Amino acid sequence: MSVRKRAWTTPGGEAKTAWVVDYTDATGKRRLKTFKLKKQADAFAATALVEIRAGTHVADSASVTVAAAGKLWLASVDAAGLERTTAASYEGHLRLHIVPYLGEAKISALTIPAVRAFEDQLRTAGRSPAMVRKILVSLGTLIADAQERGLTNRNVIRDVRGRRGGSDRRQEKRHRGKLKIGVDIPTREEIKALVGAVEGRWRPLILTAIFTGLRASELRGLRWSDVDLDRREIRVHQRADRYNEIGSPKSSSGERTVPAPPIVINTLREWKLACPRRWTGKRDADGNPVLVLDLAFPNGAGKVEQLNNIVRRGLHPAWIAAGVTVETDQVDADGHQVLAPKYSGMHALRHWFASWCVNRREDGGLALPPKTVQDRMGHSTIALTMDRYSHLFPKADEADEMAAAEAALLG
Repeated sequence: MSVRKRAWTTPGGEAKTAWVVDYTDATGKRRLKTFKLKKQADAFAATALVEIRAGTHVADSASVTVAAAGKLWLASVDAAGLERTTAASYEGHLRLHIVPYLGEAKISALTIPAVRAFEDQLRTAGRSPAMVRKILVSLGTLIADAQERGLTNRNVIRDVRGRRGGSDRRQEKRHRGKLKIGVDIPTREEIKALVGAVEGRWRPLILTAIFTGLRASELRGLRWSDVDLDRREIRVHQRADRYNEIGSPKSSSGERTVPAPPIVINTLREWKLACPRRWTGKRDADGNPVLVLDLAFPNGAGKVEQLNNIVRRGLHPAWIAAGVTVETDQVDADGHQVLAPKYSGMHALRHWFASWCVNRREDGGLALPPKTVQDRMGHSTIALTMDRYSHLFPKADEADEMAAAEAALLG
């Protein structure tokens, strides 16, 4: 490997100089790389020499652009048979966020400053901290795939994440703040009003969400075969994604059995008699369609219900009927102010279930220990449960404890 100065004259008569690193890579192919400054050439030569000895060096000319590497990555994602929702998220991150800013860059030439500039561009474009983090995770997975293909020798995203440690997540938590009763989590009074107001085909679904904490995807994929009315238990073995495709729960911890209170069981007994059945595509000897009782909360055809239908036609009207609303800037045809539900999504009910699990019995809760709460919520780790809900667990009376300790110490 040599570093030498090259001088030449342009057709216009201008004299120019540059520094060239002349070396042979691990495959025995001669490579030339040009730099404006000698210190840049020396730095590259020192790094390349170590990488060649380690068998990890990839010349820029042997690499591809981020956009090209992204196509290879998505092809491997499809071949791996990942869940359709996950594959769609990867494709969206690549098409909407990564390619517009980094698509033409050589993947082997990505540096920490380039990644930091990319982050700044995403934030300036209005991406949330959570979205920026997800995009970087996708970019890191893309680069890892390219690294395995020999298109780059390092994963710069891992270098960035390793340097920062957990600072990004801590910053995101500070930005998001703790879940608050009456803001993110419905109060007991609001839940009581909702239970009294919800009716019709949405009542069994919403009551099950309130008192079991199942995710919306788990409710949409719940089968009657997993509802044990005699043992008062609901088993979670599958879920429906946003494309209405049935798949496994989010993690192995998502597979669980959750006890259900009498109000849920009794409502489900009644609903089972009226629940729409799914046509199997077959007909009996008399030509009648053969129907089966499959999903617990299907649409009118017995198939997976759309999430937006549950929210817009079921949950929101129930909140409004319960009087749990906020004012909007809109007015109706009669000049009355339009009210909107205070809680917009199904996840608020899941948050309430968690708070119900941890609250003291004298406050109407179950007073369950953290590990049991984790199991019932289907969280992958106890850390996830505690990070999200630790502030809801009852605290000891520290003032009395301090007074007793003082008395014991000072007599």
